[in-house]
Amino acid sequence: MDMNILVVDDEKEIADLLELYLKNDGYKVSKFYRGKPALECVENEKIDLALLDIMLPDIDGLEICRRIRENHNFPIIMLTAKGEELDKVTGLTMGADDYITKPFTPLEVVARVKAQLRRFTQYNKGTSEENVLTIRGLLLNRDTHECLLNEEPVDLTPTEFAILWTLAENQGKVITSEELFSTVWQEKYFENSNNTVMVHVRHLRQKLKDSAERPKYIKTIWGVGYKIEK
Repeated sequence: MDMNILVVDDEKEIADLLELYLKNDGYKVSKFYRGKPALECVENEKIDLALLDIMLPDIDGLEICRRIRENHNFPIIMLTAKGEELDKVTGLTMGADDYITKPFTPLEVVARVKAQLRRFTQYNKGTSEENVLTIRGLLLNRDTHECLLNEEPVDLTPTEFAILWTLAENQGKVITSEELFSTVWQEKYFENSNNTVMVHVRHLRQKLKDSAERPKYIKTIWGVGYKIEK
């Protein structure tokens, strides 16, 4: 498989257990109990996905996520304690693609890792014109994972790109929150999944300089979902 997963958690038992399960599934693992050496690793090694605990003794996971997003677009999954709703929203806003609430099972984490890598690979392959979409000054290139707004680059996380691509590919059609979550996250939709979608769409609008009240691109269809008008 030859994919390198960054695991950062100061709870040694959790980090060691995740390392064991990920290695058993064929992944290479770069494991750290603190944030600073993890950031050094990101700059010196090829990382395909990061698992970041929020509470760390030196640099918290949210700050690590923010710094990673300055130069890298690989998937990031935050590990949060139960009840840290604000941290979950903050993490998604800073560019995380998903979060897992502790306590969790290692098998759940491995399944989420596979889903994120599968989606990231899916939206970064292909060489045909079908992988390029243009809408009112917005250009999406799935070959290069590139987004341009009026010829200016827009840095999108893999999840944000997947959401925007899904809406753009179905221009004029309303995509329900459930459809969007199932397509992008490739997981079963639950009641709190809608919050995850909403946070990502809000952050995506900010990057596109779009407005929920007077949208140029992403329009909310209340009680249903989202669409990009033709």
